[in-house]
Amino acid sequence: MEFYIRDIRGRVKKILILAGLCFLVLSATVHAIEDLSQIDITELSLEELMDMKITSVSKKPQKMYDAAAAVFVITQDDIRRSGVTSIPDALRLVPGLEVARIDANKWAITSRGFNGRFANKLLVLIDGRSVYTPLFSGVFWQMKDTMLEDVERIEVIRGPGATLWGANAVNGVINIITKNASETRGGLVSARIGTEDRGSGSVRYGAKVGDDAYLRIYAKYSERDNAVFASGSEANDHWDLSRSGFRLDWGTPYDDSWTLQGDIFSGNNSQTLTEPYLYAPYSRTFEDNNKIGGGNILTRWKHVFSESSDMALQLYYDRTEHEDTTLREDRDTFDIDFQHRFALGESQEILWGVGYRFTSGDIGNRFSVALEPDSRDDHLYSAFVQDDITLVKDKLLLTLGSKFEHNNYTGFEYQPNARMLITPDPHNTVWVAVSRAVRTPSQVEHDARINTEVIPPGTAKNPSSLPVLLTAQGDDDFKSEELTAYELGYRVLATDNLFLDIATFYNVYDNLRTLETGTTSPESSPAPLHLVLPSTVGNEMNGETYGAELVADWRPVDGWRLQATYSYLRILLHLDEGSTDTISESAEEESPRNQFSIRSSMDLYSDVEWDLWLRYVDDLPALNVNSYVSLDTRLAWNLRRDIVFSVVGRNLLDNRHPEFGTPLFVDTLPTEVERSVYGKIEWSF
Repeated sequence: MEFYIRDIRGRVKKILILAGLCFLVLSATVHAIEDLSQIDITELSLEELMDMKITSVSKKPQKMYDAAAAVFVITQDDIRRSGVTSIPDALRLVPGLEVARIDANKWAITSRGFNGRFANKLLVLIDGRSVYTPLFSGVFWQMKDTMLEDVERIEVIRGPGATLWGANAVNGVINIITKNASETRGGLVSARIGTEDRGSGSVRYGAKVGDDAYLRIYAKYSERDNAVFASGSEANDHWDLSRSGFRLDWGTPYDDSWTLQGDIFSGNNSQTLTEPYLYAPYSRTFEDNNKIGGGNILTRWKHVFSESSDMALQLYYDRTEHEDTTLREDRDTFDIDFQHRFALGESQEILWGVGYRFTSGDIGNRFSVALEPDSRDDHLYSAFVQDDITLVKDKLLLTLGSKFEHNNYTGFEYQPNARMLITPDPHNTVWVAVSRAVRTPSQVEHDARINTEVIPPGTAKNPSSLPVLLTAQGDDDFKSEELTAYELGYRVLATDNLFLDIATFYNVYDNLRTLETGTTSPESSPAPLHLVLPSTVGNEMNGETYGAELVADWRPVDGWRLQATYSYLRILLHLDEGSTDTISESAEEESPRNQFSIRSSMDLYSDVEWDLWLRYVDDLPALNVNSYVSLDTRLAWNLRRDIVFSVVGRNLLDNRHPEFGTPLFVDTLPTEVERSVYGKIEWSF
């Protein structure tokens, strides 16, 4: 497998070159054929959009309008018309999500506060496969990619989803769902070139391969240019990634259906690091190249017993490899999940399931980051049950449920919730929820020692004759962080062309992570002799967050859609008496208090689309990052029914701006997001 990972970039480039040649030859002769483009969302009524089926809230198909949670859906048409080129950029569409680019290949992404490169309270899945790493309970976003044209939708839950999805679904769940292979028959070739997104290409082909069986294969390559530092000088943070994969679907949705899919990827991304050093000048800043790679395979079987009863069994294996100067991680994950839905009488529907996950991590220790032990196997056992109780038909629905898990760090955990959906009439919905969720310890918080800084001898901070090494260290006794969430939401189809969605929340956190300062002691290894001032992770902080999120979807005339979103967030943190922590309360000001977005999608003519997207993001005082306003625009022409050409301008209002600061623990130098333009051509056949 390692050979294929190393070789994939060359193979994908060859595929794209051949596909480009085919495009030049065949496009001159091909005649107009069936239009395989996606339905233009501006052509759908708001009622049709509200009837869109989602699965992330209750692990079963339901109308988005009937979900008793703060849910937002990014459709394929949203992705296409926004002009985004990556999954993180697409997530900027969601109210209440905080998406900040740290450099050209790293992001800080979370929901409802506590943002950072290693944000640990957001669960992310691709087709039901968890992609967070137990190393720090977060996501290496530069490794998570797919062919955007094959994404059916991205379902985002703001707020706890732990009752169904388990630990770490504390502040939200992101579920990226790709299309069934039956929906991607035919071929697609796309190519993009620009000032920052320097070049990318994708090739996909799908076909029917038997009775009720469909297969698609794809390959893509993308490359992003270096960003710049605040001074304007070029940074060393380029990013390139090659990926290929397949999906096979067979069977019918009314009986038995199977899915088999897999991906393999390889890439490089660079960064500029500042690392502590025990000799003068006691730190060094250098350019570092990171290698990433991996693959996964997933299979899913669903059997339908009746309209009110079905079962599903899912298994997957995932391999990821990540290496840079500070750390190397090779991780293998095996997961099996079973669930069963059935009716109990005329007014109840039960959903229950069990699961098991095995993950094995092998760490290559460095001076900056070292784990003891440097390899470990972890087991997670889980079960859940949820009961939907119809109190008044089509008017009042009560949902009760809980997740039960056993992990290697804290043992048994439970995560219950209660939700009420009130529908007085077809145009108004009120929902209320109370939930408990936990964020279990990561491997770093349990086993790691991170060397963060060296204070030179003979200075005001260190008058001794020996350098002082500051460290952050894990603790076997670190407990799970706990959340009790109270949510209230309201949806209304005010008129035939205006839809409003309001969600409010009040979250109470306990046992939040802190860094408790210890006492100085001498250390001789590694040489030279030096003093160590450790900070050990603890659970000495609690806090509250509250806020609101608003979505307004308006269709002023046929062929024109306006969507506005606004979110407000307030974070209040309190250290326990006796805590020696000096930095954790800064999380109050590391997430934007206000965010606003307005997006216009207009069909100028039958073959011309024009999109505008204006965003405001508040300042981050703790990171010295100012507020900014960003404007993107997209103009697309359907040159023929099978060929689309588009030009996209991004961040047009300024030359560059920062979006985040230096991440905690690993001192990666942040860069600034520049104004950029790219052109894209897409051919369907």
